[in-house]
Amino acid sequence: MLCKLSFKNIKKSIKDYAIYFFTLILGVAIFYVFNALDSQTVMMNVSSSTAELIDLMMTMLSSVSVFVSFILGFLIIYASRFLMKRRNKEFGIYLTLGMSKRKISLILFFETLFIGIISLLVGLGLGVLLSQVMSLVVANMFEANLTKFAFVFSTSAFFKTIIYFSIMYLLVMIFNTISVSKCRLIDLLNGAKTSERIKLKNPYLCIIIFTISCIVLGRAYYIVTHDFLTLQEVTDVMKPIIMGAASTFFIFWSLSGLILRIAMSIKKFYYKGLNSFTLRQFSSKINTSVFGATIICLMLFITICLLSSCLTVKNSMNKNIRKLTPADAMFTVNMNMDKYYDKYRRYGYSDSQIKNSSYTVKEMFELFDFDITSYFKDYIEVNTYATENLTLNHTLGSKLDSIRTNFPFLAYDTMETIMKVSDYNKVAKFYGLKKYSLKNDEYMIIADFKSMVNVRNIALKNKEQINLFGHTLKPKYDTCQDGFLEMSSQHINTGIILVPDDVVKEEYLYENHLIGNYKTTNKKEIMKIENNINELDNNSKASFYLLPFGSTKLAIKEATVGLSAMATFIGLYLGIIFLISSAAILGLKELSEASDNKQRFICLRKIGTDEKMINKALFRQIAIFFMLPLLLALIHSIFGIMFAVKVLEVFGTEQLLPSIIATIFVLVIIYGGYFLITYYCSKNIMKER
Repeated sequence: MLCKLSFKNIKKSIKDYAIYFFTLILGVAIFYVFNALDSQTVMMNVSSSTAELIDLMMTMLSSVSVFVSFILGFLIIYASRFLMKRRNKEFGIYLTLGMSKRKISLILFFETLFIGIISLLVGLGLGVLLSQVMSLVVANMFEANLTKFAFVFSTSAFFKTIIYFSIMYLLVMIFNTISVSKCRLIDLLNGAKTSERIKLKNPYLCIIIFTISCIVLGRAYYIVTHDFLTLQEVTDVMKPIIMGAASTFFIFWSLSGLILRIAMSIKKFYYKGLNSFTLRQFSSKINTSVFGATIICLMLFITICLLSSCLTVKNSMNKNIRKLTPADAMFTVNMNMDKYYDKYRRYGYSDSQIKNSSYTVKEMFELFDFDITSYFKDYIEVNTYATENLTLNHTLGSKLDSIRTNFPFLAYDTMETIMKVSDYNKVAKFYGLKKYSLKNDEYMIIADFKSMVNVRNIALKNKEQINLFGHTLKPKYDTCQDGFLEMSSQHINTGIILVPDDVVKEEYLYENHLIGNYKTTNKKEIMKIENNINELDNNSKASFYLLPFGSTKLAIKEATVGLSAMATFIGLYLGIIFLISSAAILGLKELSEASDNKQRFICLRKIGTDEKMINKALFRQIAIFFMLPLLLALIHSIFGIMFAVKVLEVFGTEQLLPSIIATIFVLVIIYGGYFLITYYCSKNIMKER
């Protein structure tokens, strides 16, 4: 009997539960999709290094899934709280007719069970279908072989999803049982007729708190955008976070007391149409909305920053692979290590390795019977130089003290990398970069790491001269020029000093570099060549010589793809879950309010208000609740993204704008979609007779 009644209640209230069902199904599907990625990779033919990156990614996603389960669990319990309010009168009638609270709890138990089973089945079905699409995305990202593509069902993700969501539903059942046991008949029957007491707050107090909150929030913004280099410890990072969260709460608290006051003082606006009704509706639930709006605002802020950042990392790193790896391989060997004996001894190099540091890359390979001409179709050799008489301290000149004050964490005693302009032009020709020329008394700096570029430009604009090997050189340009030597997926060149060839003394040779392109373009053959080079470490001579260390396009690409995939999937996973949770909480709350306020809208109809005005008032009421946290979240996000740019500049931020546009698109689709669904569902509730 109770089971049958529960099923009928679900069927009857399917429209009311639309957002709840939609959110649960979406949550289950997303949870399954991201936890099934490891099963999708089984059918991909990837290299061993890529497989390791995928395993690492799955380990991180599994950890994130635990956090996601807490978010979804909170969402389900929070949603149940508002959905039960929709049933207050129904439960009151049950009690009036003599039904015990235990039986009402059983009805809710069966309803939750049915909803859980239906949501799980539909969500898992949708998740299985979406995971096939996701497998194509993963395969494309890792450039896997799709010749063996097949439909895959992840048993581990299936049972993991069932277990996690079963625990969530069990908690909901316990919550519902406790809620029913505490219900009073009079509260159930009259719940829809009561609202929070509207207490107008002292406007002067609200203005003071609003002003202080804005000042504190402005200080938090300044810390993360201008003083971010001081954020070295966890406590330093937590300080602006706490300041921002607290300020957000008090801004909403003060606005809740000011909005109605300000509106009431503007008579023409307040008494126009149904504005007074809409504002009173908003104010009738303002006390419970302040904390909720704060949580939703912060979740939206995290969502926007996460999605923008992870997409920027992905797009920028993919672009960097094409731009910053113009050759197939680059190998470097340390030279004249005895000149810097103490420095290298600290790093654990043996006396024999330091003594035998007079071989170039090519000579070292020949010593180990590895003929590079058999594998490379073309290559170049260039040198870099260093001296303890030219460090960052010397390069910054008279600007050193002021720069040290603003950037105290830089390694100012680091020797500068020096390069002949002719050697760099050989690299530029090989890479397809711009070539340069210098007069006998000029120098220039090549760099692409933005933070260091900004630091060096301060000195260059001041025309700081340097003394090198008895020569005084002035800067040719007042800014760093874009360029690099070492291949990478990131902008890591903090500065290379280019000088005329005649200035350099060969005894200060620091490193020798060999850059080349393979004869073959076949990936398997390239992997075989690079494996042969790695095997040189096992040679009996290896302990007496310091072998060249290298970076290859293939290795950089695989590492970059792995990091890019982790950033993308974790960012999307958390970002979408946060966004759905924020929108769902708002939507469910507004549907609950619509149910409570139905009688008030009926009264409007009785006094002659037409449907157009009622719908307009309802639209504005829901829009206020959706837009307030979003507007402040967007302001937070401007400074959050500015901070992210500082952190992510090593990866490059050229793709930031497209990433922000993509984030806005996702926000409009999901958040805007929930807003429209909430409005139309609320409108249908208001039309019920």
